[in-house]
Amino acid sequence: MIQISSRVVYQNRWMTVREDDIRHPDGSPGIYGVVDKPTAALIIPMENDGFHLVEQYRYTLSRRSLEFPQGTWPDDRETSVEELARAELAQEAGLRAAALERIGSFAIGVGFTNQRCDVFLATGLTHGDTADRDPEEQGMTQRWVARPDLERMIRDGEIVDGCTMAAYTLLTLNAAGGR
Repeated sequence: MIQISSRVVYQNRWMTVREDDIRHPDGSPGIYGVVDKPTAALIIPMENDGFHLVEQYRYTLSRRSLEFPQGTWPDDRETSVEELARAELAQEAGLRAAALERIGSFAIGVGFTNQRCDVFLATGLTHGDTADRDPEEQGMTQRWVARPDLERMIRDGEIVDGCTMAAYTLLTLNAAGGR
């Protein structure tokens, strides 16, 4: 596909939505909507063969969602993704990590966004207060979940966040590969 033109149709501090006029390989015209978002960091806080998860209301689902801490900067801040991961871990879960290891990356929604997510394993955790949460994170709670319970919650559809499931898959594959 070839991009012919592009225009921004919506923008806020978290994302830009653009509409691209394209030309398909056969020459026919088309249109593509793209959500531009910065790279996100997702953190797997692991302790005692279990994980710290956060639960928050997700407007798009009209329900609360249990997830690994994750997010992006709400502005054009230029920092390392590791710095973002440490900030998200403190802000959402009130945890600090002695060790933070990048275990992989994935594309979040290849059909509509260019956003990627870097996944970090956080160990050697120190518990503290949460940092200043964003207004969207009001009512966020944090809890520890044992590994078998996490797997059951994914199987039973209690955990529905695709990023959390993809990150757990990366963790499991890294462990199986002897990493």
